[in-house]
Amino acid sequence: MSFASHMDAALDEARAAAARGEVPVGAVLLDASGAVVARAGNRTRELSDPTAHAEILAIRAACAAAGSERLAGHTLYVTLEPCAMCAAAIAAARLKAVHFGASDPKSGGVLHGARVFAHPQAHHVPEVYDGIAAEDCESLLKAFFAWRRG
Repeated sequence: MSFASHMDAALDEARAAAARGEVPVGAVLLDASGAVVARAGNRTRELSDPTAHAEILAIRAACAAAGSERLAGHTLYVTLEPCAMCAAAIAAARLKAVHFGASDPKSGGVLHGARVFAHPQAHHVPEVYDGIAAEDCESLLKAFFAWRRG
């Protein structure tokens, strides 16, 4: 079986989030067979919901479709290192793997900051792959914040 990245689809979701005035983070969730079961971009402003991060929205949609709070065998692609809240949701949903693009030294919760999966309290530790299309993910975020500061 060969590796196929779905970061381009996550970047499409991130671009759509930016067009809505949201921080450009996008996520795509695949089931165990590799089929896309959910896609989302940040919607915290639109929904007036601080938990409406791309990862959370994708996990919610996939869980609703599966009729289960567990997504064993599922893989998440996200353009930015998940924050502590999203990392905890990834662990709770029992995702098999998370692939992310840009690192987030300020607010990340996987390789930086809280390092949620490194704690003994983590109920599940997914496989973690970082740096997938990192330059494209970073460029999108930098351009968005430069525009916001404009």
